[in-house]
Amino acid sequence: MTPTLDSLTRPQDLKGFSSNELIALSEEIRARIMDVLSVTGGHLSSNLGIVELTLALHVVFNSPHDKLIFDVGHQTYVHKLLTGRNPRFPTLRQTDGLSGFSHPPESPHDHFYSGHAGNALSLALGVAKNRDIRGKDETIIPVLGDAALTCGLTLEAMNNIPRKLQKFLVVLNDNAMSISKNVGAITNILSRFFNSPTANNIYEELSEIVNRIPGYGEALAKQGNRMKESMKNLISTAPFFEQFGLSYVGPIDGHDIKKLIDTFEALKDVDHPTLVHVLTVKGQGMKKAINNPTPYHGAKPFNRVTGEFYPPKSLSPTFPKVFGKHVLKMADEDPNLVAITPAMPVGSCLDAFMKKYPERCIDVGIAEGHSIAYAGGMGRGRKLKVIACVYSSFLQRAFDNIYHDVCIQDSPIVIAIDRGGLATGDGVTAQGLFDISYLNAMPGMVITQPRNGHVLKELLESAFGYQKTIAIRYPNLSTFEGNLPVEKRELGKGEVLAEGEDIVIISLGHMDQVALEARTLLEKEGITACVIDPVFIKPLDKELLMSRIQKAQMVITIEEHSLQGGLGSIINNFMMNHGLGHVRVKNFGVPDTLIEHGGHQDLLKKYGITPENVAKAAFFLERVT
Repeated sequence: MTPTLDSLTRPQDLKGFSSNELIALSEEIRARIMDVLSVTGGHLSSNLGIVELTLALHVVFNSPHDKLIFDVGHQTYVHKLLTGRNPRFPTLRQTDGLSGFSHPPESPHDHFYSGHAGNALSLALGVAKNRDIRGKDETIIPVLGDAALTCGLTLEAMNNIPRKLQKFLVVLNDNAMSISKNVGAITNILSRFFNSPTANNIYEELSEIVNRIPGYGEALAKQGNRMKESMKNLISTAPFFEQFGLSYVGPIDGHDIKKLIDTFEALKDVDHPTLVHVLTVKGQGMKKAINNPTPYHGAKPFNRVTGEFYPPKSLSPTFPKVFGKHVLKMADEDPNLVAITPAMPVGSCLDAFMKKYPERCIDVGIAEGHSIAYAGGMGRGRKLKVIACVYSSFLQRAFDNIYHDVCIQDSPIVIAIDRGGLATGDGVTAQGLFDISYLNAMPGMVITQPRNGHVLKELLESAFGYQKTIAIRYPNLSTFEGNLPVEKRELGKGEVLAEGEDIVIISLGHMDQVALEARTLLEKEGITACVIDPVFIKPLDKELLMSRIQKAQMVITIEEHSLQGGLGSIINNFMMNHGLGHVRVKNFGVPDTLIEHGGHQDLLKKYGITPENVAKAAFFLERVT
């Protein structure tokens, strides 16, 4: 039962709550999150940890007038519950339901779509500049996770903080975790942050006194500032922030609601940019989540009483699991094989590799561009076999590094593109629908997609023999693996999965199932379809395509990728350039629009990527011809 939470319709309703009432409300919020996520799944441990912090922010500040800008919007579940979305909370991450991230169409309290770490400070500085140019007075509050400080974008933003920026309060939610354990030098700095705000006040007061000395005050104050920084460097690492123009306050217990409110009240009208360092526990209120923060970060549905995850609905392995298992096998056989991941060792199923070979499986933190450039440098001498595993949506952040630091350097690394395709429950910010478009423009790049786990293993075994930069994209879906012999794949060679002469259906990767089912439907109408798996998107198997297309009445392409620049566009271009423009073409894929969250089959049906639609299009166009 959550009577207090259920009575709230807007954050202003929290005004006047006592500390004890807020403590009780925090427990209701945790219960609500656990109740819903036990059914829907979602980002559990991070939201359990940010309850009191979010409550305090809404008690002190006036949203949406004051702007709360969350870095990585998956930590906004509490914010959603307090801003009128509690009744719809059970629809979280479901088709036509609430987004699992901050989502402006849902509420005026969400100012930006947010799904990637590191951008909140840049956005907040832009909002503050907008405010100041317009002469407005709202307070801007970016809420950063500690892992955001491993992102280059955050450091670039810190380098541009104006020293006299008013009503700008950076909240650092430090739970010593991102998804997996944080890595890097900045993490070590954070772990030593125990600076005293009281000491800061003493230094400021001394500076003011010295400044008042006639004739010499200003010069003495400058010397005093140098002494102050020297002293603070001896006892604290707070100057890390202060060198960027941020006054530092903290650390503060992120679960002490009264302390948080008192701190924010004291700072809400601050006349210079300030950072408040808040220490929270990821998974607070759920023992299993505290003890196992990584699996409970993006939790699957679980038993609400025991906290145990329900068994998977499918016993088939997923593409990422096949990838992780086979890469470890390859590493066992070859000491020159190295893997790199930007903070996703568990999600990318490299955790077993990392545990067994920590020197050869490297987590560089949330630094996607660096991960690719690092891989490019490591692979340049052709002495090591380097695999960089990055989620498709995260790889977009490394566009320039792929071209500048890998392709034109002729570094023969393998880029394993995890989560290629629809992001289902994660939605707009996480869609892996654009990688083919931009990778196809890269000179010398090889792009491929396996239709199942067995073909994935064959591509992994073959990739380094090509001595080129190769991208292997695959979805996070269940797949067939089998125990067939793993053969080497010839570069640029596709496969005919089924013969036919009337129509050619070219299906990318796991879309072969849609193509083959459509072929069965067409057979009932007396239409024969040749189904081709290109395997390689670049280079295409031109000989195979020419031999089949020139005999056909029409061509259909099917892909789980944007139609803008995807396989369909590539095939259309191929046909026009090879004298096949007279053949009718129909492309099935994802349209040029923002793709919301939802179930995988729901989204495929919504955008018409179904066997029935493919067959209908083929039947209609074939009959017209």
